[in-house]
Amino acid sequence: MNTPEASMLGKDVAYPTAYDPGLLFPIPRREARARLGLGEALPFVGVDVWNAYELSWLDSRGKPQVALAELRVPAASPNLVESKSLKLYLNAFAQERLANAEALRATLVADLSAAAGAPVSVSLIAPTSPQAFPVSVLPGELIDSLPIAIEHYGPPDPGLLVADAAEWGEETLVSHLFRSNCPVTGQPDWASLQIAYAGPRLDRAGLLRYLVSFRTHSDFHEACVERIFLDLLARCAPAKLAVYARFTRRGGLDINPFRALPGAAMPDNLRLSRQ
Repeated sequence: MNTPEASMLGKDVAYPTAYDPGLLFPIPRREARARLGLGEALPFVGVDVWNAYELSWLDSRGKPQVALAELRVPAASPNLVESKSLKLYLNAFAQERLANAEALRATLVADLSAAAGAPVSVSLIAPTSPQAFPVSVLPGELIDSLPIAIEHYGPPDPGLLVADAAEWGEETLVSHLFRSNCPVTGQPDWASLQIAYAGPRLDRAGLLRYLVSFRTHSDFHEACVERIFLDLLARCAPAKLAVYARFTRRGGLDINPFRALPGAAMPDNLRLSRQ
């Protein structure tokens, strides 16, 4: 059964010495979504943007090649791919001879799409390319300097979210104070969050307290972002809503989930200073 507990997370695993698509460990999204009250019909669109910084292979003469990879897994895919399995899978190419970078990209697309159960897009970027993830900033107003006291660090409390139905707002808010924990290893996951909405004006102090209430919460990146999206949707009834999280790198990978009301454009891949 493909549950997080059955994955390679938190276990000593030897690095593979040959390409093996069987290393990829898909985890069905339905169980985590069922806990959030979600069924087959999703109230959001979105994507999980993965950046892979440890990717190397051999050319036809045996000379090592390197690249950065951007992977985009649609939020509607039935499965997510467990991160340690993806790390092992990507490292398994280190001694593989391939005709060219396009042959590698096509292999990644086929294997990752099969694991996710939906089309996954892959872009390979040379480390010397101007597109090689330059450091950016999340657009929006930073709420981290609010002079407030915080005493609640878990479980996540949607009751902290307050919106003023008498005042309409359209704004983009940013916080770098988000932390949650891996549900298998207990290791901390750090992120910056961007929340763009139009609707009853959010109380910023309540929003910041709510985000901090994930500090001791255990769940995968994708599930945390979906919970935030659903809580904001239920408590604040926005006409527009998008939640974008940029998580810090672990094991040569960072995962950046984006969830939004239908009609929103998919996000740019904005690498932040902590990534």
